[in-house]
Amino acid sequence: MKNYKIKINENTYDVNVSSYEGNKVKLDVNGKQYEVEVDKSLEPIKTPQIVRTKSEPSTETHKATAKTSSPSEKKGAGVIKAPLPGTIISVFVNVGDKVNTGQKLLTWEAMKMENNLTSDREGTIKAIKVKPGDTILEGDVLIEIE
Repeated sequence: MKNYKIKINENTYDVNVSSYEGNKVKLDVNGKQYEVEVDKSLEPIKTPQIVRTKSEPSTETHKATAKTSSPSEKKGAGVIKAPLPGTIISVFVNVGDKVNTGQKLLTWEAMKMENNLTSDREGTIKAIKVKPGDTILEGDVLIEIE
């Protein structure tokens, strides 16, 4: 189990703890077997267990909610949110511009890489909530489309 070097009265001993139960310990000292009794009961060392919760990507809606727009909502209405934290580098659209699905809206830097954010819907830019140089967090609203 465990090996130790013990020094008693200037003499060095190689001690191997072979097993223990309660307060009785079996030792091998320089090749000789001994069973000793200690003043308290020895408990095995418990190794902590790491329990990780399941992580899910953040989304705009609850996962039980349908991913389609409701009939009362104007088609394409909604917001574009930041998928990762970072810094805005450039914005390619203005308020009032008409955008198509897949059109590049802005570029931001995240984890030392430039990333493009494209529109996931068609519509007209209602509001732009960021400008170049702004720091964003995951889930921040960047652009509103109607």
